[in-house]
Amino acid sequence: MTAIAPPADLVVGPADALVKKRGSDVSGRAFTALLWIALIGTLFILAVLLWDMVNRGWPVITTRFWEFLTTGTNPNPEVAGIWQGLVGTFLLCVIVAVVAFPLGVAAGVYLEEYAKESRLTNMIKLSIRNLAGVPSIVFGLLGLSIFVKALSGAGNQGGLTGGRTIVSGGLTLAALVLPIVIITTQEALRAVPAGIREGSLALGATDWETIRHHTVPAAASGILTGTVLSLARAAGEAAPLILVGASTGFFSTGNLGPVEQLREGAFTAMPVLIYTWSRLPASQGWPALVGAASIVLIAMVFLMNGIAIYLRNRYEQKW
Repeated sequence: MTAIAPPADLVVGPADALVKKRGSDVSGRAFTALLWIALIGTLFILAVLLWDMVNRGWPVITTRFWEFLTTGTNPNPEVAGIWQGLVGTFLLCVIVAVVAFPLGVAAGVYLEEYAKESRLTNMIKLSIRNLAGVPSIVFGLLGLSIFVKALSGAGNQGGLTGGRTIVSGGLTLAALVLPIVIITTQEALRAVPAGIREGSLALGATDWETIRHHTVPAAASGILTGTVLSLARAAGEAAPLILVGASTGFFSTGNLGPVEQLREGAFTAMPVLIYTWSRLPASQGWPALVGAASIVLIAMVFLMNGIAIYLRNRYEQKW
């Protein structure tokens, strides 16, 4: 019986021999060039901003850095510091971590592992993703109407939040980052191979045991990274805090400790402090303080991002 040879263009050979030489991909090269231009332009703008900030604030950093960190607000720019802003930012981040992270992770686990596919579930997921893109000023209005007014006592004092306090600001920022925490938790859980769940269930584990001992630990890298990055986002927000009552003037907390400041007295944060100083006369030397405070805030954000990278590399699992 005579074998019929296949056509020459169907002969199986090495992959590089099968790929026909094509003309140059003009569209692909143009798109790549546009991406490079966008990247270089973005980095150039960032470098200019960083240089301007360092150029303004470096004299303050080099001459009185420790005093600048440990001194409170003052109408005299030569002795003003950021201590109250550092304390306020720290307390706000603590409230965000305590409120937003457990709720966000729990909601993400429920939506991804327990909730059945339905029109209501899809609507909830879509709403959460839409909330993640809402401008922060809208969350400030939410915090003003709910945490400052509805949950405070008569005259916007006392009650659950105490009115215009750090508690109200922290709860507002927690609401701001909550959708982000939920989405990152869902994405991290979705990246876990289905075989891990199926193997656990096949060995007789319950849904809760599978989630607790296998799924969530496997997704810990993505969950921790998303939560720390959302905390960095909260630390850099100013607009919501201004709406819920963060001080934009000079004040003193007296003998109040950090815990007492949660429900008493005025408060501020690093972004609000920078915004306040940027509005003061440049002839008095305030731009130097704005640059120095911006350097400290960016260093804090970089530190949080570094922690997120470390946690990702520490708990990342290869499948």
